[in-house]
Amino acid sequence: MSTPVLELEDIQSGVLSPRPSPYVATYILFRIDDRKVGREMMQKLSTVVASVRDETSPAGDAWVSVSLTFQGLKALGVPQESLDSFPPEFRVGMAARAHELGDTGESSPEKWEKPLGTKDVHVVLTALSPNEQKLESVLERAKKTYQELQGIEAIWRQNCFASVTGKEPFGFRDGINHPAVEGSGIPGTNPKEPPLKAGEFVLGYLDETGKFPAMPNPDILGRNGTYVVFRKLHQRVWAFRKYLKANSSSPEEEQLIAAKMMGRWSSGAPLALCPERDDPELGADPQRNNNFLFQDTDPKGFNTPPGSHIRRMNPRDTLGDTTKVNLHRMIRRGTNYGPPLPDGVLKDDGVDRGLIFVFIGAHLRRQFEFVQSEWVNNGIFIGAGEDKDPIGGANEGAGKFIVPRKPVRKVLYNLPRFVVTRGGEYCFMPGIRALRWLADLDT
Repeated sequence: MSTPVLELEDIQSGVLSPRPSPYVATYILFRIDDRKVGREMMQKLSTVVASVRDETSPAGDAWVSVSLTFQGLKALGVPQESLDSFPPEFRVGMAARAHELGDTGESSPEKWEKPLGTKDVHVVLTALSPNEQKLESVLERAKKTYQELQGIEAIWRQNCFASVTGKEPFGFRDGINHPAVEGSGIPGTNPKEPPLKAGEFVLGYLDETGKFPAMPNPDILGRNGTYVVFRKLHQRVWAFRKYLKANSSSPEEEQLIAAKMMGRWSSGAPLALCPERDDPELGADPQRNNNFLFQDTDPKGFNTPPGSHIRRMNPRDTLGDTTKVNLHRMIRRGTNYGPPLPDGVLKDDGVDRGLIFVFIGAHLRRQFEFVQSEWVNNGIFIGAGEDKDPIGGANEGAGKFIVPRKPVRKVLYNLPRFVVTRGGEYCFMPGIRALRWLADLDT
């Protein structure tokens, strides 16, 4: 089968384009109070948003993308026939799917940071740049699309960053695993993994099943669009450190247990390639730090435990048939927010810190929701019963994590919840032509 020709000039850069390193970013949420003004906003934003093909963003060195919630599409006056053509999970929104996602207890929508999860969130504007100065410059340009318009309200903003080290708040290098997408011309980070079908990530192209993913109508609205899962995740760094210390006899064992839970050392070096000790040089090398399959290096999980975070999020060839895994792959991007917790602190300092996580894919239910419910918050697929992800799972003080080893395995008990959901939204990121179509809707 021939490689598809992707309409890169119509696909927003935020879908497929790699992010710079390091970078700063901001997320701004809007409410549309006047649909005519909302449509004017779409028209103005369509001139600022960059496409995957753009070598230079219309906003200079900064990049802007825009997506809409189901409530946002309604606020713009999208015809009911088109609204009904979106998948049900998108129509009801993330808050209504909380139970399936493990967003219970402290992570339940009733405790989310407002306005996240409410009907007031209509538009999500994302801007990122290599530095603060250029970010503010692009925001000044973007602001002209809404500050001069009466009927649009900015209701929430979160500033974020990706550090020079690339590490997230728990102290691990992040953003390592990125799939190649067939026809995009953008390489993935694992040379051993063939490119995935474009339809897994962009509507209008064949996916891994050999079919076209369901697409909202009309064609101009759905084609070259995708779904975006936006989540604010608070990380209890102090609790993670405290748990490691309580279950270790030395600083070296703390590092090893942390690596076993994550599946990588803090440098980003995978246990699959260096199981005994960290290798910072390997961890920092993007040509090598993701270049492995589990069946080649660690089929039984003695190096990378089957229940570790990276093996749950992407089992690679663990399940035998890679198609079983490819159907659930996503593009994942995390950006830090809040100041780092100083080294050695084991108590809650009351500061909010964590990640703004973005998941991109063409199938909300069989990608993000499946991974959350079946791989992150369940262990049946690896023979671990109801055991959850030790890092991001909905553990409530009774979690369990098994570290395979000879002659006797190690079992960690009473895992608390280290990550608390502060809120999130299901969004649709339209193609650039679709932004103009939304701007031209009849009254």
